[in-house]
Amino acid sequence: MADSLDHMLEQLRQWFAKRESALIAYSGGVDSALVMKAAHDALGDKTLACIGVSPSYPRREQRAAIELAEQLRVPCRMIDTRELDDPRYAENPDNRCYFCKNELYGMLAKIAANESWHVVADGTNASDLGDDRPGRIAAAEAGVRSPLVELGITKAQVRALAQRLGLPVWDKPAMACLSSRVPHGTAIDAALLAKIEAAEDVLFAAGFRQFRVRHHDDLARIELPAEDLSRALELRQHLVDAIAAVGYRHVTIDLKGFRREAPPTYQELIMLTVQASAVTQGTRNT
Repeated sequence: MADSLDHMLEQLRQWFAKRESALIAYSGGVDSALVMKAAHDALGDKTLACIGVSPSYPRREQRAAIELAEQLRVPCRMIDTRELDDPRYAENPDNRCYFCKNELYGMLAKIAANESWHVVADGTNASDLGDDRPGRIAAAEAGVRSPLVELGITKAQVRALAQRLGLPVWDKPAMACLSSRVPHGTAIDAALLAKIEAAEDVLFAAGFRQFRVRHHDDLARIELPAEDLSRALELRQHLVDAIAAVGYRHVTIDLKGFRREAPPTYQELIMLTVQASAVTQGTRNT
């Protein structure tokens, strides 16, 4: 197993060694952190990690990403993206991610062209290919390469490689952007994203590692892994008070637990609530 991981890691480093320099689309997650580390191992300071900064990217994630880049001594640059200025993004359609990545990758491609960076690479891995990812289209259009995909490295292998390298994010839960908390068709703006971020900061401060606060108008729906639900109930009053303080009238814990699929619309949520109420009422009447 160790020899296999070492061979895979050497392949990744060699992928970058064939380039003169590399600009990395870096978010602080395990995938892009591994790519950043391998690029820097191969190219040294001819590597630049670029973090896209916008209201959809939690500030705690930004701080952690910068800290890791500094720890690894990788040059890092903040790039202010303005996807919210694009009404096609702000309207929150099914392909919202395309417009986000089109903004980010377009900016990175311009930086690479203006400053003569040889390649722009991201952290997409081979396991991501089965997912619905409109951002992949934007990556292809901007000429962004995905070395993990090209080498067939899966998510599980990414974590194993990151652990072998001693990267502290090797077991970090996946972190989708804050806009993913909003049902498609509900318009997004900076104030809404700040509200969701503040609500999720409550969960982070309480020690939870994997979570989502799904936004449904004045209702916040908390998703946590099943093993964290009992602890959340122990902290119920604190979570209710703190999340209500950021502007939500209702705070719920989703008993289905954490999951990656898109949240239901507000109308669908109402129907689910009505159906659950009917089942409960029927049980009481029997």
